[in-house]
Amino acid sequence: MSRIRDTFVELKCSGRGGFIPFITAGDPDLATTELLLVELATAGADIIELGVPFSDPVADGEVIQRASERALRNGVTLGDALTCVARAKQHIHVPIVLFSYFNPLLKFGEDRLANEAKQAGVDAVLVTDLIPEEAQPWTETLIQHEVDPIFLVAPTTSDKRLVHITQQARGFIYAISRAGVTGARDEMTHDAETLVKRVRSVSDLPVAVGFGVSSAEQVREVWRFADAAVVGSAIVREVERLSAEADLVNRVGQFARSLVAPKSVRQAAGN
Repeated sequence: MSRIRDTFVELKCSGRGGFIPFITAGDPDLATTELLLVELATAGADIIELGVPFSDPVADGEVIQRASERALRNGVTLGDALTCVARAKQHIHVPIVLFSYFNPLLKFGEDRLANEAKQAGVDAVLVTDLIPEEAQPWTETLIQHEVDPIFLVAPTTSDKRLVHITQQARGFIYAISRAGVTGARDEMTHDAETLVKRVRSVSDLPVAVGFGVSSAEQVREVWRFADAAVVGSAIVREVERLSAEADLVNRVGQFARSLVAPKSVRQAAGN
């Protein structure tokens, strides 16, 4: 059993939902990314997604697109992201998912990626634009190195493809809450709950819901029907907003804590 599956077993035993924050490697710089990984673990993250900057992140909204642009201007590469994980893992034990598009991984090399990801302490790899029909060689290599392949499913995913995806996936299934790109939204759609039910009808893997989850209320809504909530754009937006501040790491950590704190605690903090 992988550390990610272990995490979900612990969450189920404790009767609580999981919190999976996302940040982009190298935004605003690699040193800060390393500190943010440690801070997010301390702030209550059960799993952390680390985005690999890419020049054409078509699945992402403007907030994460800008984060990729900033990181690329800093010259950040996939290798840098792996080094950042390795350094952070000296201080934390929270599982880390490498979130990437296929091109950087293809250029890096299948065997090299699996080997170096494992050595760095990466627990899983999610490739947004690698279709399941072409993913098997990659998933098999990752599994051989004890790295979980994570797959996205959407409300538009057919029943046939859903079965195919769940058969290849390990760790958990990432359910997209709605069609479209990443980005904070004011309210959740019913599509996400329906999709989670469909996944559970064909797989016993845990299900995390992301794309549009941006507030404590939405995190709790996701916890009502799924195993974990993924918060990306809202956190990346905080990193962008605070990029010139000396206490960026601490304040992003405070924001992360506010997403998972009980309502009574958040109300007291606001008084």
